[in-house]
Order: sequence, then structure tokens, then C-alpha cells
Amino acid sequence: MTSPSTTLSLVDTDPAELAVDAIVIGLHSQNPGTVEQTGAASGPETGARDPGRGVDLAETLLLATGAESIAAAFDGRLTATLALLGATGGPGEVIKLATLGTVTAPLVVAVGLGPEPSGAAPAPETLRRAAASAVRALAGCERVALTLPLPDDEDAPAALRATAEGALLGAYRFAGYKTRPQPSRRSPVESVAVHVPDANDARARAEITRAAVVAGAVGRTRDWVNTPPNELRPPSFADSVAAAAREAGLTVEVLDEQALAAGGYGGILAVGLGSAAPPRLVKLSYQPASAGPDAAARRIALVGKGITFDTGGVSIKPAQGMWEMKSDMAGAAAVAAAMLAVAELKPSVAVSGYLPMAENMPSGSSYRPGDVVTMYNGKRVEVLNTDAEGRMVLGDAMARACEDGCDYLIETSTLTGGQVVALGKRMAGVMGSAEFCQRVQAAGEATGEPAWPMPLPDDVRKGMDSEVADISQVNASMDRAGHMLQGGVFLREFVADDVPWAHIDIAGPSYHSGEPTGHWSKGGTGVPVRTLLELVDDIAANG
Repeated sequence: MTSPSTTLSLVDTDPAELAVDAIVIGLHSQNPGTVEQTGAASGPETGARDPGRGVDLAETLLLATGAESIAAAFDGRLTATLALLGATGGPGEVIKLATLGTVTAPLVVAVGLGPEPSGAAPAPETLRRAAASAVRALAGCERVALTLPLPDDEDAPAALRATAEGALLGAYRFAGYKTRPQPSRRSPVESVAVHVPDANDARARAEITRAAVVAGAVGRTRDWVNTPPNELRPPSFADSVAAAAREAGLTVEVLDEQALAAGGYGGILAVGLGSAAPPRLVKLSYQPASAGPDAAARRIALVGKGITFDTGGVSIKPAQGMWEMKSDMAGAAAVAAAMLAVAELKPSVAVSGYLPMAENMPSGSSYRPGDVVTMYNGKRVEVLNTDAEGRMVLGDAMARACEDGCDYLIETSTLTGGQVVALGKRMAGVMGSAEFCQRVQAAGEATGEPAWPMPLPDDVRKGMDSEVADISQVNASMDRAGHMLQGGVFLREFVADDVPWAHIDIAGPSYHSGEPTGHWSKGGTGVPVRTLLELVDDIAANG
């Protein structure tokens, strides 16, 4: 349901001469008089003065590297003009200026980068957000060029990747289901050219190619999350994933309700009991065509929660905001899309994805508080809250992944409201093997998907002891203290002792209910696709 995809390319032509609809430049903020303007921002720039303070507003702005030829075409008056239009250089701010023939492009668009870093180019995440903000603001244009500050050292690939990803993520549009055209809804930018020193540089071209694959995976995740739940129930979700995976060349296994029952997947079946749409377990597998003996031995398992809609079951949720529970399958969507990207990127490490899918509904056949469920690994779980359903389906899938064999296990899910309470809506919580959680945190930092490691205390596990089963599904006293940690402690029961693992709770960052900001669109965000792919690359390279 997305709009037509935006194409991406490299260009090394003088930005002032590019035949595009808009040229995007970077703009820094600075305190007046504290930084001497040089390079692109040098020369007299007068005529934009704050009458209350007698401050030349142009002195509060600094054009970023890459805008030199544009500034020269404006005879040194560009920052003054931008100041008159209200520019501050704040992160993500977008100011449009008609060029009236000064340069080839009819529009110059200044995007805020914040204060200029001391002796360094802007951070990749700053560039990612800036590119996204600018491209989103230019919807309706066909061709856009970005000339943002890229370093010329070892940090150049990361900066270029972030800029390219941001441009494509900012262009994302979920087409939706409106029956009438919306005059105010302009079409996304059709093509984006990123200005670099050498458009034929092989490393730069590789980064552009990768950015397109990764952004495509994020967009596919957003599509699945944004699809209404009546059109994406477990069987149709499984069919959609399986069809895309087969087309990508992945090996696909789909277990329906009969196969789940025969295989002993008690957790997935229990959660799916209340719905007329039966549950599924989808396994996707990628095997590298050629790899060295060490790389071939490394196997990564990705597991994602696929609750296509979560009413809470018998322990029903409040009505307010329940519609957002269509996003409770964001973990499975991210894993499925990451697997499709893996098939295209072809890392030298084996990767499998496990997607347990169910719809948690209240009915006469629903599972109940007080039930005891036998999980895939034989452990018996006392159910105390049917709204803690994610851990039930994930336990089965994680146990299956370990049985199949893996050297690393990464699971992601919209698991707990406790994650949002503890860490907010931007940062994921990470639990699991301490050292591996640090790698997850580093991958999130590198890709603009921040995560924070959390503990798995013994006292939380003790509070989940059951009188009648091996473990309670939640704290036996129904105490919500450490609610996020309870989820991690439960999932640990289904991981083999020798497998490094991480649980990434994305209850907050997987869905954005506000207006678009940076590279986040409204609705599904695609978190943590980029983190998962970064981890695959890291493991393939470093073990």
C-alpha cells in the first residue's frame, strides 16, 4: 500500500548547476559573534537585523560544507535571506527559498543541522534526520538533490549511508484506503540525487545500494504495521510474508494450526484459541552461497512477535487507544522485512527468522487466567493474565530456534507497556546476555535506533514462581513493578544455556502516533530493522 518508491543516485556535478526541482543544503545555528564565518558563509551578509537587539541575524547562521557554490551564486546574501525567512538552523528545520534563476534549481532548501560540531562533520543520525525532513517537505517535486556535509575520512561511508537512508525514509508514504483524492496530499519525491566528490566511487555506490535495500525493508515493515487488522489476520499475514520470502529466494516453512498442535506449540495455540483466524508459525531461512568455514558455522536466529491484533483476550484492555494494537505484530514485521533484506544483501552468515502469529481475542474458546499451558520445550506455564500473550508465542518460537541450532538469538517484540514507562517512546529496552546486549546497543546507536540494556534480576524471577507450574506468566502477585523485566525473565526460560541472546522490547519506538518527525513517519516506524541488519553484518564480519 505504499506510494511508488523513490529512486536514489549519486551526482558530482556542481550543485549550482544541477537540473533538479530543488537543491537541499545544510544550515548550522551559532551564537552571534562566537564563530567567525568562513568558506561558504564568508563575506558581508547584512540586511537581516533584529531591531530589538541590534544583532545581525545572519551572524546566527552558518552554511554547512557543500553549499559553497550556492552561496557564491547568491553573492554572499544567502544566510541573510534565510534569516529574513525565519531560519534558525535548528535540527530538522526546513526553509524554502525561490532562487529566481540565481542557480539552475528553482528552489534552494535549507535544512537545519543544529550547531556545527567542533572539528567534525555532523553525526550520521543528524544527517539521517535532516535528509528525511527535507525530502518529506519537498513532496510534490519530482527531482531533488542533497548537498549535505559529508566527511572525507573513514567516517564518510557511515555519513553517506545515513543521508541516503534518511532521504528514502522521509519519502515514505502509506497510501491508505481513502476513496477520494486528497488535494493537499502531494506525491512523494520521485528521485533523490546525493552530491558526493566522485559519483563513480565504488564504495559510495555500494553504500547507496545498501541504503536502498535497508530503507526498502523499513518501508515494507511500515506497510505491514500500518495495514488495518481486519486485512492482516494471522493466515493472511503468513501468506503475505511467505509469498515475499519465496520471491526473494528464501526457504519458507509455514505451520498451520494442525501442524502447531501436532508439534506441541502450546503457547502459540493458547493465544490463538479465541480467534476465528487461526495462528501460524512462519520460518524463513537464508543460507550463504559461499562462505569460509568460520562464517558458515555462525547461525543467527531472529524471532519476532506477530500478534496481529491484541484485545488483551479475557483480560481485556481498556477501549481507549486499543486501535493501536494493530501494531502488536511490529516485531514479526521487522524480522520478516530484515530477512528479505538479508536475501538481497547476501551476508556470509546463515540467518533464520521465526514469526509466531496469532490474534488475541476474547471468546468462549479463549485461554483463561488460571490455565496451565505446556510450551514447545516442555515447560509448563501458569497463565495469570491473558494480556501477557506475547511472551507465550515467543517462548515457543525461541525454543524452536534453539532446537534448530543457532549461535546467536535476537528476539524483538512490542512486549510491555513497562518499556514505555521506563525508557519512553524513542528508546528500546534490551535484555539478555550482557555482552551481546552491548553489541545490540552499539548497533542501535550506529543506525539511529537507540536501545538501553536492562537487567534480569533474580528477585524478579523469584516473584514469577508458580505453585502449580514451572513458572508463572507474570509476577504471581500481579505486581507491575519491573514489568518490562518480567517479560525478559520469562523469555530467558526458552533460550538454550549456551546461546548468546537479546530481547529487544520495542513497545514504544515501533509505532509513532504523532506527526512525522525526522525519519519517522506517522504510524509504523520500522524499528528495529536497521539494528537487526547491522547486527547481521557485525556477526558476519566479527563472529
